[in-house]
Amino acid sequence: MPRRARIVAAGFPMHVILRGIDRSAVFFDNDDDRFFLDCLRLAASEESVAVHAYVLMTNHVHLLLTPDHAQGVPALMKRVGQRYVQHVNRTYRRTGPLFEGRFRSSVIEADAYLFACQRYIELNPVRAHMVGAPGDYPWSSYRRNALGQADALVTPHPLLLDLAPSEEARRIAYRQLFADELTTETLQRLRASTNGGFVLGSGAFERQIAGMVGRRTWKGAPGRPPKPEPDAAQQDLPIQDTLHT
Repeated sequence: MPRRARIVAAGFPMHVILRGIDRSAVFFDNDDDRFFLDCLRLAASEESVAVHAYVLMTNHVHLLLTPDHAQGVPALMKRVGQRYVQHVNRTYRRTGPLFEGRFRSSVIEADAYLFACQRYIELNPVRAHMVGAPGDYPWSSYRRNALGQADALVTPHPLLLDLAPSEEARRIAYRQLFADELTTETLQRLRASTNGGFVLGSGAFERQIAGMVGRRTWKGAPGRPPKPEPDAAQQDLPIQDTLHT
């Protein structure tokens, strides 16, 4: 059965998850993390994709990206995956794939969920009990976004730049966002939308992206949908199920 094409929309942020096969480790040494970030930096430049936030965990990666063109994120992930897997196979004398065949992703409504997504990403090591505070973890964008540490990979989203007029004031405001825990509902919506490949945002935003991509962008009801009446059918958005290469 053909897989649904991913929902991608130029100019809108996307939350992306890339996992190891069977949730196996994909980073084995600090040099691996550095190499992956180098691959990501190069591919982001080549594909005109802005990286707003990231975290490299032992067996998966979270990214918050905004592409300039619709195929920017798929092209970036393909470049990064191919180059990094070659590095791991060569370094550790292994063969075969390292990551799941498809990355998971969700288009994000920036005004409502951008900072929630950034906090979700940069707090991953804390939730996993790997560190006590996000700034203690070296393989995430928190030190750049919250502490001002140099990181050429990260491009601040315009909403972050709007937090305050000066860089120091923006860092303070950004750190204050982490004073409150993400609600269980927000965590569930972030995970469900990304794992399901849907849009995360208001109903109006879902319909906006649906109009752009020509397919439903929200989760449908379980089971076979009823056949619509003729008048209602004319209002339905076409759903395109295509193979993604």
